[in-house]
Amino acid sequence: MVNWQITATTIYCDGVENEVTVLVYKDGRAKCIGFDQYGESGRNVAELIKKSKRLGRQLKCEGPECERVIQYRDKLFAEEEELA
Repeated sequence: MVNWQITATTIYCDGVENEVTVLVYKDGRAKCIGFDQYGESGRNVAELIKKSKRLGRQLKCEGPECERVIQYRDKLFAEEEELA
């Protein structure tokens, strides 16, 4: 069994058209730092709205249950199972 507590990676999120950092904890919790920036009350929401208009499509942070975050978490735990 691999001995770790937390891991982080940076992924490209097409939901906000930017790179975001994803944290995964040993207990299965996962968090996207992008949610703090681009979520409904995030500090970069105005930037996201401007970028949406410029690109001609709706950009939106999907929040804590984002498919990208869940996929990364699941991939990480699947790799850990293979090593066990």
